[in-house]
Amino acid sequence: MNADGTGIVLRDVDVDLDGHRVLEGVSCELDARSIAVIGPNGSGKSTFARLLAGLVAPTRGEVRVHGIDPVAEERRLRERLGFVFSNPSAQLVMPTVREDLAFSLRGRRRDGRRLARAEIEARVEAVLADSPLADRGDAPAFSLSGGQQQLLALLGVLITDPELVIADEPTALLDLVNTRTIATILLDVMPARLVLVTHDLDLARRCETAVRFEAGRLVQQGPPDEVVAAYLASVP
Repeated sequence: MNADGTGIVLRDVDVDLDGHRVLEGVSCELDARSIAVIGPNGSGKSTFARLLAGLVAPTRGEVRVHGIDPVAEERRLRERLGFVFSNPSAQLVMPTVREDLAFSLRGRRRDGRRLARAEIEARVEAVLADSPLADRGDAPAFSLSGGQQQLLALLGVLITDPELVIADEPTALLDLVNTRTIATILLDVMPARLVLVTHDLDLARRCETAVRFEAGRLVQQGPPDEVVAAYLASVP
C-alpha cells in the first residue's frame, strides 16, 4: 500500500457462495493507477471486483481497499468508491438523465454537511455540459441508446468524485464507438484509480498492471502485455 493510503491488499482470501468455493487463496498487493482483471468466464473476476466493493464478503482472509475493510467499514468505503456494472439498467433508477445524476449525490456530504440542492444542481449541470449527453438532460434515461445509458451510469459514478472506480466489464454490451468513449473516460480522463474487469484484451493492455484469474485463483500478476500473452497461450 502507498504512503498515501491508496492500494489494494488481499491476504489468503477465500470466498464461498451457495456452497461453492469461487475464490481460493487469493493474495496480492496492488497499487497501480489502473489495474486490469482478466481471465475466462467463471474464473472469479467479477467476484473479485465485488469483493473489493464490499458487495461480497470474504469467507476467510483479509481485504483492505485504500486502507478500508470493505465489510466492517462499508459506509466509509462507499464514500470513496464507485462501481460500474456491465449492464447500465442495474444502476439507472430515476426517470430522466438529469434526475439520475442528481440522485447519485443525494445524502453526499462535503466538509461534514450534506450537499444543498443548489450545489447538487450546479454539479449536475457542470457534468452534463462537459459530456456527450449535454443536450439530453431532460430525456428519459431508458430512451437512451445502450452506449448512452452506460455513459450515464458512468457519469453517475464520477459525479461523486470517487478515489477508486471498479468497472465490471463496462464495455461488454457496447459497440466499437461507445467502447472507445467509455474507455477514454476510464483510462485517459477521470482522475480516479481504476480496477477494470474486462474480456477486451486491448483495454487490458492499456492498464498499468494486470492480474489473471483461473478457476477461482489469482494465477498471475504483472505487466499487462505479459499477463495477456500468458492468458492467450493458456487458451486451447
